[in-house]
Amino acid sequence: MHEPALLRDLVILFAAALPIVVVFQRLRMPSVVGFLIAGIFIGPYGIGLIPQSSDVDSLAELGLVLLLFVVGLELSFSKLLHIGRVLVLSGTLQVVLTAALTTAIAVVGGVSLRLAVFLGFLIVHSSTAIVLKLLADRHELDAPHGRLGLGVLLIQDLSLVPMMLLTRVITSPESGSWQAIALVLLKAAGALAIIVTVARMALPAMLRQVVRLRSRELFTGTIVVVALGAAWMAAGMGLSLALGALIAGLVISESEYSHQVVADILPFRDTFNSIFFLSVGMLVQPSYLFAHFAPLIGATLAVVAFKAILCTAILFVFARSLRVSIQTALCLAPLGELAFALARFAAPSTLMSDDQYQAFVTTAVLSMLAAPFLIAAAPQLAATIERWMNRDASKPAAAAEAPPHRVVIIGYGLNGENLANVLRATGIPYTILELDPQRLKAARERGEPVQFGDATRLPVLEQAGVASAPVIVVAISDPGATRRIVALLRTLNDQGAVLVRTRYVAEIDELRRLGATEVVPEEFETSVEIFARVLRRLHVPRNIINIQIDLIRRSSYGMLRGLDLPRETLDQLGDILAATTTESFLVTADSPAVGQSLRDLRLRKVSGATVIAAVRDRAPQTNPPPEFEIRAGDILVMLGSHAQLDRAIQLLQTTGDGEADP
Repeated sequence: MHEPALLRDLVILFAAALPIVVVFQRLRMPSVVGFLIAGIFIGPYGIGLIPQSSDVDSLAELGLVLLLFVVGLELSFSKLLHIGRVLVLSGTLQVVLTAALTTAIAVVGGVSLRLAVFLGFLIVHSSTAIVLKLLADRHELDAPHGRLGLGVLLIQDLSLVPMMLLTRVITSPESGSWQAIALVLLKAAGALAIIVTVARMALPAMLRQVVRLRSRELFTGTIVVVALGAAWMAAGMGLSLALGALIAGLVISESEYSHQVVADILPFRDTFNSIFFLSVGMLVQPSYLFAHFAPLIGATLAVVAFKAILCTAILFVFARSLRVSIQTALCLAPLGELAFALARFAAPSTLMSDDQYQAFVTTAVLSMLAAPFLIAAAPQLAATIERWMNRDASKPAAAAEAPPHRVVIIGYGLNGENLANVLRATGIPYTILELDPQRLKAARERGEPVQFGDATRLPVLEQAGVASAPVIVVAISDPGATRRIVALLRTLNDQGAVLVRTRYVAEIDELRRLGATEVVPEEFETSVEIFARVLRRLHVPRNIINIQIDLIRRSSYGMLRGLDLPRETLDQLGDILAATTTESFLVTADSPAVGQSLRDLRLRKVSGATVIAAVRDRAPQTNPPPEFEIRAGDILVMLGSHAQLDRAIQLLQTTGDGEADP
């Protein structure tokens, strides 16, 4: 019986892909890197499990179509409105300058103008798939360099459309003069306009009708037809399959069904993407790599260094932090999958010779293989370079000359902003350190006492006055920077309390070892808030909920740091806290207690609770005497059982009509 070559190749490809995903997940590395390595190994230039096959090339082309369709779905022009002007400008500048400088360098090196422009297009792109995976694993997507890098990647992805159109021009055999170039570009733009117009007019109505039928199979089938149909339509108009799919994804991304489309198409995308990256790996010739090892390694280092230096310079203009700029640039330095998409798009032309194409593919694959190591080394490398660059910089004013602040807030995100609001309302002086230019502008518009600076630098912390601050709060989303900041804070201030916000419980040990007084993990606090709300829904008294929250924080935080609290101890503590506890009460101007002494109030006799302290004008007074006269603004601290405290609070507060509670 005849053995279908396509079926045999598919079995080999998927058999190679499955263990790769498992292994690279355990290594916490992107599976894309594994697919590239496996493609080199099993391909026609490796052990030859898969010979050069037109069937595999067709599957790879289909994988590229689905890849760019999903890229279009995940992009949208409305996203540009949300990433901010700074990210749009920095991303656009990176694309334009990288392409222009690469073109200029290539022309000076003797490369033809057309090929030089095309090389500029290829060098621009970085790997969104690898960067997203690695930053997510390192919990750095919300860090400054994570947000900046993702903004630049979004602009790079959007630039693929005009680059494909221009590539169509420079690879067209009839584009010898400016008139011919203009004609080709006009034809391509016209075809693109037709595709976009038809898609915008037909797709929304079609999807609405399909959704009304409530058939998931029909919806998924329609999306596949749309993606492949747009690709086929674009190819018929002289563009490319990949460009048509990208445009279809962009059009659908603006509809209300985009999230469902992404969810339904992901299984197809992931399957065919593995084939695409395996096929890219199969293009690499190990014999060519070994024969030209030194030049290829040199080319890879040159490309990575060129992009890293250029991106650092561009991003520093906007981020104004050398550390953040370097970390972002190292994420963007390796080449990406869209460069392969452009290369495959131009492959039918004679723009690149076989040797040039092989040199590009090998260099790109080598740079992508280096990406995990570059991103892992980025924090330490950025810190080292920043220290070296600032080694001769003069130190700012000494900490003793800094203005006195009771609280220093590092980071003006959601947590920092909420804390600042509370401190302002209570009249406690504070200052804020912020690195993000957009957040800095927002804080200044609100009149906040904010300073710009990178808190991982010792002089910046000194200028902020952390040496004399009794409380310092670190509320940023960069785990690596948070650890460095805590360590630096303890070199300046070994007495103040350092409160740190972090994402995960697993980071508590390291932060406490570095000197954090308290660590608040969002992961744990979210679970506490959930069970507290559940208990409130079940009408459990508030004070009982507070006791349970306190107990679970004490026990779980300890357990997660390796402490073993005996159950008997927790039971005893629970019994004690359940039997008696303290409560504070702010006396308002309409309270019936205003003007009365503790003796006249007879609070202990009526409720059973005892006033053990009072705070007036921020001055505490323990065990106030019976003659202590209560004034508006006093804070009374009371001791008693839960029932006694509830009764005391009822006596001290008023109802909505100004009468005391019965």
